Amino acid sequence: MRIGILGTGTLAAGLGEGWARAGHEVAIGGRSRAKAASLAERLGNGVVAVPLSEAVGGRDAVLLAVSADGVEDVLGSVGAADGVLDGTPLIDPTNAVTHGVGTLLTGNGESMAGRIAELAPGARVVKAFHLFPAARWTGPSQAGRPAVTVAMCGDDPAALDVVGELVRDVGGIPATLGGLDRVRQLEEVAGFVIGLAFAGFDPNSAIPHVPSAEGEGEGGSRT
Repeated sequence: MRIGILGTGTLAAGLGEGWARAGHEVAIGGRSRAKAASLAERLGNGVVAVPLSEAVGGRDAVLLAVSADGVEDVLGSVGAADGVLDGTPLIDPTNAVTHGVGTLLTGNGESMAGRIAELAPGARVVKAFHLFPAARWTGPSQAGRPAVTVAMCGDDPAALDVVGELVRDVGGIPATLGGLDRVRQLEEVAGFVIGLAFAGFDPNSAIPHVPSAEGEGEGGSRT
């Protein structure tokens, strides 16, 4: 696939590294051209740095790897309001939460992914990759590492399939929770995890082990 990444931070680096290693064509676009060039050089494997606007055109998927407070500025810079992302799977890994506390910064009943869908009309928004630190996707190989489940929400089945493949390419198992009407629930999970972690508790210890339903597989099927 031809993948565009908006952002030059740790998640952009982690997923960009994994996807490039899997054989995808990765283009990094950042508000700082120097940072984008430096990251592309560091990742290697054919990763290139491009202007922000070129990171979204003609891509099979775009990762919006910026902080929540930078989303509107970056999407505005690439012309998202004019429909440049129409039909493109747009991956939203953002966490709009209070640092160290985990309370959501979106209004009651609102979601960050829903806001992104409004800012980028026509984009096929998929919430994914927001529950694990960037370091989870880095390293020379995923072989031997336990697979993790990447919960996703999205309305477009084709976009969910694309993102599901990209999840598998970095050693994850895609699991679709539902459409964007359920994405706030998924974003609240991130706040729960972040709040426990900063309070000194292991979030895994707060979640009971419940076996998966018999007969259901690992794929990203919409149930």
